[in-house]
Order: sequence, then structure tokens, then C-alpha cells
Amino acid sequence: MSEFPDRPAPAQSLLDRARGWVQWVGPARVVASAVVVLAVVAGAYWLVKPPPVTTESKLPFAQSSSVPPATMAAQTATTVVPIAADEVVVHVAGAVLSPGVYTLVAASRVVDAVRAAGGLTADANADAINLAAVLADGQRVYVPRVGEAVPIVVATGTGTAASTAPTGPVNLNSATADELDGLPGVGPATAAAIIAHRDEQGPFAAVDDLADVRGIGSAKLEALRGLVTV
Repeated sequence: MSEFPDRPAPAQSLLDRARGWVQWVGPARVVASAVVVLAVVAGAYWLVKPPPVTTESKLPFAQSSSVPPATMAAQTATTVVPIAADEVVVHVAGAVLSPGVYTLVAASRVVDAVRAAGGLTADANADAINLAAVLADGQRVYVPRVGEAVPIVVATGTGTAASTAPTGPVNLNSATADELDGLPGVGPATAAAIIAHRDEQGPFAAVDDLADVRGIGSAKLEALRGLVTV
């Protein structure tokens, strides 16, 4: 005989314990607990399962931009480059190698604008323009060709009204207010001052006498030299 009494098999022991626990708890409670556990598992799966793939989710999405709307509007709008106070923008045309618009240092002269445009062509009539005249912002420098009867045209300002120099020098002693107003840098007030000075002091004896007119300084006098006569 064996020294130890017969022991129940492990599986039989667990089964007996389960039956005893069910009898102690009660079959109804066991069933209810099982239902609750199944409900919790089903709810957890429903919460974590991925959503179904829809047709809309397969469509491509446009890339979102990190640029603020105001910045995007500013980028699409026409860019306006401000001109520094120490710069002038002039238009050089006519008998030059590279006509166009150029930005130069303030107080530059016509000769500087001609150089910026590549210099004069072989048929340029350099004597028809004043190369020493001081440039004004917005000015148009036209270099005529030899034998060409084209005036020096100077446009100033940013408005719709542009000042245009007439053909040939303007006579200070006989010019009208409109003719004087057409000179670069000379507005209605300065034109009226020139005529008033002429009426009060008599005819101008020299172009340098313009320095005595109210509103005409040395820079403006140099810009007018070559465009006016007496």
C-alpha cells in the first residue's frame, strides 16, 4: 500500500471548488456577473475600435498654410518699394545704350543718369542736354539724336499731372506762368514768384538772377540751368 492516501487530481479539485463556489454564490449571481463582464468588454471594444473607412476619408486634403491671412494678402498684392530719402528714380530714354528706369543717389546729375544707362550712343546729341543739371525724383531724361528735334522731357511728381519741359530753353523775361510751371521743380507758386520778381525788378539780366527769387535755392537753380535763358 502507498504511504500517502489517495489525493484527488488537480483538475478534479478545481472543478469541485468551482462547483462549491457557484453553490455558495448562487447560479443567478454568477450569470449576472458574467453578463456584466461581457457588457464591459463589449463597451471597451466599441470605444477603442477604429472608425469605419468612409469615401470622404479617402479624398485628398489641401495642404494648410502656416502663413497668416494678412501676410498672404500682402504677398499677393502688388509690391510697392518705397524710395529712400537719399535716392532718386529717373527715366533715361533716347540715344543711350540701355534706356530704362534707374535709382541713383540723391543730388546726382544728368551725366550720372546717362552713365547708369550705359552711356551715349554714337549718334547722340550731347549738346542738346545739360549734363550738369541736378536730377529730381521722377525726372525723365531724354537724349536726342543728332538732327532730331525732340525736346528734353522731364516728368516730376507721382500724380496724373506731369511737368514737361518745352522745346528749347524758356526765356525768363517773356515766358508765361504755364511755361514756367512746365519746368522741372517749378510749380505754380514758384512760377508766380518769377513773374512777380520780373515785374517788380525788371527783366532778368542773367540766369543766376533766379537765385533772388523766393523759393529758388542753389539746387533748383542748377536743375534749371540750361533749360532757361534771358
